[in-house]
Parts: sequence; structure tokens; C-alpha cells
Amino acid sequence: MTSSTRESASEHTGNGVPAPPVGEVGGVGEAARAARADAYDRWLRGLLPPRPGVALLAVGGLGRRQCAPHGDLDLVLLHAGVPGVDELAASLWYPVWDAGLRLDHSVRTVAEALAVARDDVKVALGLLDARFVAGDAALAGTLVGTATDQWRRNAVRQLPALREITAARWAAHGELAFLLEGDLKEAAGGLRDVGILRAIAIAQITDALRPAVRAAHLRLLDTRDALHRQVGRRVDRLVAQERDGVAALLGLRRPPPGATDTTRPVSVGGREAASDGDGDALLRRVAGDARTVSHALDDAFRAADRLRAGRRRGADGRAPRRPVARDVVEHDGELVLARTAIGARPEPSLSLRVAAAAAVTRLPIARATCEWLAAYCPPLPAPWPAEARAALVTLLGAGPGLVPAWETCDRYGLIEGWLPEWTRLRSLPQHNPVHRFTLDRHLVQTASEASRYTREVDRPDLLLLGALLHDVGKGLPGDHSTVGAPLAEAVAARIGLPAPEVALIGTLVRLHLLLPDVATRRDLADPVTIAGVAERVGEATTLDLLHALVRADAAATGPAAWSPWKGRLVAELVARVRTTWDTGVPPGPPAPDPALLAGALPVVRLAGDRVAVAAADRRGLLATVAGCLALHRLEVVSADATTVDGRALVECRVQPRYGLAPDPVALGADLRRAVRGDVSVVRRLSGRTLAARADGAAPRVVWHREAATDAVLLELRAADATGLLYRVTRALDEAGAQVRAARICTLGGDVVDVFYLVGGWPAEDTRARLESAVLAAV
Repeated sequence: MTSSTRESASEHTGNGVPAPPVGEVGGVGEAARAARADAYDRWLRGLLPPRPGVALLAVGGLGRRQCAPHGDLDLVLLHAGVPGVDELAASLWYPVWDAGLRLDHSVRTVAEALAVARDDVKVALGLLDARFVAGDAALAGTLVGTATDQWRRNAVRQLPALREITAARWAAHGELAFLLEGDLKEAAGGLRDVGILRAIAIAQITDALRPAVRAAHLRLLDTRDALHRQVGRRVDRLVAQERDGVAALLGLRRPPPGATDTTRPVSVGGREAASDGDGDALLRRVAGDARTVSHALDDAFRAADRLRAGRRRGADGRAPRRPVARDVVEHDGELVLARTAIGARPEPSLSLRVAAAAAVTRLPIARATCEWLAAYCPPLPAPWPAEARAALVTLLGAGPGLVPAWETCDRYGLIEGWLPEWTRLRSLPQHNPVHRFTLDRHLVQTASEASRYTREVDRPDLLLLGALLHDVGKGLPGDHSTVGAPLAEAVAARIGLPAPEVALIGTLVRLHLLLPDVATRRDLADPVTIAGVAERVGEATTLDLLHALVRADAAATGPAAWSPWKGRLVAELVARVRTTWDTGVPPGPPAPDPALLAGALPVVRLAGDRVAVAAADRRGLLATVAGCLALHRLEVVSADATTVDGRALVECRVQPRYGLAPDPVALGADLRRAVRGDVSVVRRLSGRTLAARADGAAPRVVWHREAATDAVLLELRAADATGLLYRVTRALDEAGAQVRAARICTLGGDVVDVFYLVGGWPAEDTRARLESAVLAAV
């Protein structure tokens, strides 16, 4: 096919046929799509009157009668070697271009089309959608029938190539189920994958288009229709600013206060209805549908693999059955129930034991087995029997095998039988950009990551369960750590844990953010910081569990949630708390670098991620150093300022803002000139620092009293921007505050910067003046 659009070329419009009236059919839904297809068909038939040896076929969306409001046309001009076919093609294509439509087109004989389909699996799939529109119906029927027969003969041979192409597309576009701005067509689980399922079903490899897949497909088509209508043009990526409007067009609206119904139909005319739409409800629906499609495609590809393996086995074609666990056997690459288990009365723990076996062996559970378990496995009693608890721990501790096994069980409704809370958590979007997964997938991924640390803790079972439940309070009003603790305790009690272990699960959920928050926002050399953490955590077993949990949580969140520097900070905090418990005294601050206390001033030392400066004691040194580092595209993650024997010392830990390390010679030279007061460097600092984003929540200042030994804490929550630390420290200095330390925590596009201000608790007017100075600097 050749994709093209053209400007108006009225001299080629041929029959004077008016443009198709599809603009009058801009609705959402199956009936609207069919009406658009009818309108295109009538218009195209006017371009090609009945003629032997020539036929016009539609493929793609028009071939399937699934035309989006602003979709393109995919057309094949089929001929039997008649003369003048090029002129005939021009008389068809130019009216399409004149109508302002995108066109994918080709001109082929039946033999040419079939030859290309044999060599190109994408063309083979396209011909499966081919539908006669105008011209010689018999000729069109020959191609449609022969192309289908050819695909059925060659599908098993061509599917590996299709799978390779599909995997590359998934890698480029991601998983629709977990993307905040996913491509409804190209991402994994999107409309393109439904087309592959249809092809596998046509090949009669498996019944790939089951009712759940058909329903998910229709909802995804409706979503794309609504997106086209909302934006007013062809677009497949569901971007954030369009979500509410699309949701409104689909009848997904936010309930009024006190109501819970989010699916009442609304009458809307486009963007003005966006405020009524519930974008989160739309994301959850899209995620659920994408998961249904993805799971069905995985199952269909496995069916093709089994068919190919059966052909290689020869005439017998039977695969052996191999026991892998009690009541579970492997058959033809999948896990199925043993015959004795099917004939006996099933135990409540059977579904958990099957899932655990699948996770440990990393083999998929057969679809028929999942359906049988969903239909016949009895509910678990409360509290759970010991066998069920053991199976859950085995499942959660299986590492990489956990996620696919859990996802399969979730597709068949087994998870709600274990954890009724899962219904609320499923596909719940997390809008913080550091998160790469929906909430439910994040919880399962955290448990998977936690399996890497089970040998570092005394209670690996509680680590795994705490990982699965640590964010169970999200989506509810209030702080999710506080709200989630009693919910997690209720689950732990239902599972059958004794009361002390139930309380420990609650503690893990309540404190799961304590270590990273303190490590990145507090001065770890301050005894008050360490004593506070030691008091809240209480004992070493809990500390080890929290340390493992925070690393698993960060790994499951995404690469932006963790860094080697954050890992070192958390490890240092854990070590200092241990020392406090062992000795009864918090460890003191580290001694200054001796090299900074000797030699002529200024002294600049660059070593790895550490930048240290010694200069004559003066106000504003920290701001100057921070600005110079920003000038060289370095992010400051911590900064300490002290005065020793008349020397002002500033030590910073830094990381490159864009992943590229600066030239150390140029950085050292600029630091020396800046701390001497070179006005040229100061001017560059003022000219090149960038203002923060204007969107999002307003910046906020929070004060913390009695959180440090000799200082009060001013915490700034704002959007991240180059030079922010420089501007804020300069503003504090000009307002008369002395900053002895700063801790910078970046969360996606936002920061939480904490400044230690030397002295006692400021008066109310002083606090107001400092707040105003800081917010003005932001």
C-alpha cells in the first residue's frame, strides 16, 4: 500500500461526485461506525461503476466497517490485466485526495496481491480485512476467498515473523494498560493487537475472539471515536488534556458530591463538557480492556506454538504430562490440573497452589484450568488455612514469575477470591510521573522486587506481604500510609497471621516512606534526626524490613524513583540508627575534609559526586556555589555549610541534570571566580537560571519545629527548575537567614527542598517574611 494525501486537484475529480457525507456521522459507537462505512461505500461506488475485470476493495477500518470519525481510507484497486488501469486508478484516488482524506492505496492483480501476502505477513493480515465495495464482485470474491485460504495454510509458518514485528512495536509504544498517555492503536493491548487476534481466529488456531475480547475491542473503538471527536482530527494517543473530554463523550462522568454513579450518559458537544468527564474512570476502563487483549494475544501465540510443536512431534502428536506440584501437571508447555484433582472435591487453597506453581515454574496456566478454578474452586475461609498462606508466600516470593501468574489469575477473577480489596485497586492510575505502572501492577511488581531481599531479613514472608499491601490505602481520602495501615492489618488477620505479625504488617505500611523521606530531606548528621527514626521504628527486625521494602518499592516505581545517591543515603540512615541502638548514642557528624582547612583560599575540590569549597567567611557563599553548579547543569542533592576557624566550608553532593558530566576544569575555574565575587560569573548565574513551571499546584512552604538540634526547618514544595536552589538560598540570605544545610528531593517534575535555618523558632512576622522571600524566588 502507498500512503498519501494531496491538495485539491479538481482537474482529476472525474465524475464530479461530491465528497462523502461522513462528517454528518460523527457519533461514537458501533452504529455510528457502520453508518460512516455505509457513507464511504455509497460515495466510492459512485466513483467506479460496475465494470468487468476491475474491482475496488476496502481494507483496514473501512474493510472491517469500523471507520473512525477522522480515519483514513485503505483501498485496493484489483484488476484482471485490463488496459488503462493507471488512468482508472487516478480517477479514483484524486477525488479522495480532493475530499481532504488520507489514502493508503495499491493497484494489483489477484496473483500479485497473493504473492506479496505470501512474503509480507502485514499484507497477509491486511487482505483478511478486504471487503468488496464496487466493480466486479466476482473478481473481488476470488481474492478474498483465496487470500483467506492462503493465510490458513501459511499462518503457523508466518506467525513467528508476525510475533517479532509485534514485539518491536510493543517495545516502541509500551503497554497501553500502564501508560497515562497510551496509543490506543499501536501500544500493547491496543487495537492493532485485536487485528492479530482476528487473524489467528481466522486461521482456526484457537478461538481468540472470545466474548470478553470482543467487548474490550468495542470499548477501545468507542474510546478512539470519542478521542477523534474531542480533538477534531485523527489522533490515537490519549493525552492527558483530552481525557476528561473523551470520558464525557463516553458517558463516564464524575459524580456530584455524595453520589457514586460515574457511568450516567451525558449530552455533550465537545470540549466544553470536559469538566464533566471522569478521566480516571476512562483510564481504568482502557487499562482493563488492554489487559484483556494482551492476555488473549499471549494465549493465542502459545496456541500457535503448541500447534507448531505438535506438527514436529509427528503422527502421534501427543505431549507428555509432567507433575510439577500437588494436583498440578505440565502439559504441552502449560499448567493444568491433575485428573485426580478434577475428579475430587476441590480445596479452597487449590487456586493459590496452582498460581504458586505457575510462578515458580514460570509456565502459563492453561485457559481451561483458569476457567475451571474460577467456576468450581470454593472460597477461602477466614482465617485462611496454613496451606493457603504457604501458597501465597510461595507465589509472592517467586520473583519474575509472579507478575504473569498474578495477571492470569486476575483476568479470570481469582484474585478477588483471595483479596476482595483488589477490585478497588485494579487499574487505578497513578498520576505522579515517576510511576510507570497502575496501582495494582505496582503492588505486584513491588512484591516481585522484594523477593531479591528475602535473605537479608528475618521474616521474608512479612516482607513479601508488606510489599503487596504497602500502597493499599491509595485512592482513598487522607495520607495513604496512614489510611492503608488498618486495611493491611485486616488483610493480614484474614490470612491468619497472629496478632503481633498483623501489627508488624501495619507498621510496615504506615512507615514505608519513612526511610527515603528522612534520608533525602533531613540532615543525617543531626542526632535529632537519627533519634526520631530510631524511636518510630523501634527495633532491628522492622528496620531491616523497611530497608528492603523501600528498595523494592523504588525498583517497582521506575528509574526516576531511585538513584545510587538515594540508596547510599538510605543505607547511611539505617547504619546510623543501628549504631544508636548498639551504643545508646547517635553517631556524631563527620569531620570536615582536612584539605579544606589548609592552604590559600579559595579551595575547590571535585571528587566524583562531591563538590567542596572553602572560602573566606561571608554570607551568600552557599547560594553562589549552588548557582555555579546549576550553571554547569549539575543538580545538588545535598548541601552543607559550616564555618571552621574563620573558613566558610560548603560541601555538596551533585548529579548531572541531563546525564552528561561537566568539564571539571571549567567548573573548578568558575567556582573559584564565583566565590571571589567575580561579577561576570554572577551575571551568568542570573541570566541563565530558569523559572519554574507555571502549571500545577502553587508552591508551598512548611515549617518544622524541633526537627533539628540547632536549627528550624523550612520545607519548600515546588516545581523543579534549573537554578531553583540558587534562587532560594540567595533569597534566604538576603532576608537575613543563615542556611547551614539543604536537602533536595526530586519527585518527577517536583521537588521537596528542606533548608536548615540556624537559630530558634522564628517569630510569626519573621516566618511570614521568609516565606514571602522564598515564594517570590520560586
